[in-house]
Amino acid sequence: MSTARATPPPRQKPWRSQRAFDPTRPTLAGLVGRYLLLIFVVIISIGPFLWQLSTSFKGVNENIYSFPPHLIPQEFSIDAYRRVAHVVPIFRYAWHSVIVAAVCVVGNVVLASLAGYALTCMKFRGKKVVMGILLSVLLLPGEVTLTSQYLIVKSMGLANTLAGVAIPGVVGAINVLLMATACRAVPPSVLDAATVDGANTWSKICRIVWPNIKGMASVVAVFSFIGAWDDFLWPLVVLNDPEKYTLTVGMQYLSSTMSTDPREVASGTVIALIPIVIIFASMQKVFFRGVEGGGVKG
Repeated sequence: MSTARATPPPRQKPWRSQRAFDPTRPTLAGLVGRYLLLIFVVIISIGPFLWQLSTSFKGVNENIYSFPPHLIPQEFSIDAYRRVAHVVPIFRYAWHSVIVAAVCVVGNVVLASLAGYALTCMKFRGKKVVMGILLSVLLLPGEVTLTSQYLIVKSMGLANTLAGVAIPGVVGAINVLLMATACRAVPPSVLDAATVDGANTWSKICRIVWPNIKGMASVVAVFSFIGAWDDFLWPLVVLNDPEKYTLTVGMQYLSSTMSTDPREVASGTVIALIPIVIIFASMQKVFFRGVEGGGVKG
């Protein structure tokens, strides 16, 4: 009577060897290197802001140039903010910047969405030419078209006005391309089916395209707000009346009149950064969802 020999089970690889070749688990040296790089990036990006914030709250008797710097003020004071509000109408300048930024945000969201839909979902002659022009505009620095923009705004009678500051930023080429990329994720078959059902262009934009590109629209809104709020050169060229300055131009005026005391300059800088921090913090989830999102839902 013959007996069959049992086949031994395959030998398992040692646990250490499996872990050594696991790409999802970094080594100790790699993990330390990542955290060191992260700390270095945080210091470079957030360090100047923390130093400005600390300087704005330091008293007049405290040395702001001590080394190593003291991020926590030893003599806490808000007198610098009071002096800034007394010398420069900073809140009026901030309101002017809010008006310009709001116009730019609304214009970019609406016009860039319509232009992106036209470039992606509609057929017309010269589409490639228009796309090439938009791409070529991105290669030109803003200083190249500064003179021509000013002449156009002046010929329209909008020089030295907030409308003249806002009009050139109402729509940007990069925002049109972003919205075109978002519209490209909408399947043409869905739009064709809507056309067969009798939907016009406006109905397709509102009911099909917009629900799928509103995440990217939030990205465009944040970029437009930050760009309009931080713009300095164009408002400086257009505006010549100090009563109509935006916040960035007013900060330059503050820096020139209070150059002997950096505490006031730091206070004005912090005031100028507060709206950007609030906007980005409140729209952070929508912003990153818009960057990662795409495709038709539902």
